[in-house]
Amino acid sequence: MKWYLKVMRENYANFDGRARRKEYWMFSLSFFLITVVIYSLAGLLVVMMGDTINYTSNEWVPGVLGAAVVIYFLIHIIPGIALTVRRLHDIGKSGWWYFIAFTPYVGSLILFIFSVMPGQVGENEWGPDPKASETSTKQKVPGLGEEAPKEEAPKEEAPKEEAPE
Repeated sequence: MKWYLKVMRENYANFDGRARRKEYWMFSLSFFLITVVIYSLAGLLVVMMGDTINYTSNEWVPGVLGAAVVIYFLIHIIPGIALTVRRLHDIGKSGWWYFIAFTPYVGSLILFIFSVMPGQVGENEWGPDPKASETSTKQKVPGLGEEAPKEEAPKEEAPKEEAPE
């Protein structure tokens, strides 16, 4: 839920920067679960009301439920697109790649593959690595165009000889 609220509050229409895989998939999971709960409650309400929908003054209920679901989805269009664009930035692709989703049959599959790819390590043209704050301070993350530092093998010390007594 933390990632869902981060996208909805802090990055509602933020198309700049990068979004890591965890942020993308946790938002998607939260959105899916909230959607399931909304539809379950709406279905439960309709079932509980039974046939009274058509015969009493409760005719407004399906309209209100339908409008609430439509508003819920409309509220999430912009943050969903913005999060996907930031996820594309994390793997080094331009946000314009989002439009590949409109290619029939394969577009959504390609976008899905992009969303599961690991992000670029270090800074790229869209900003710093969002995982950099989680890397330890001992580990140097290479920047764009830099090589990763090579670890040196520990030097073995020569055995010390004890003085004869």
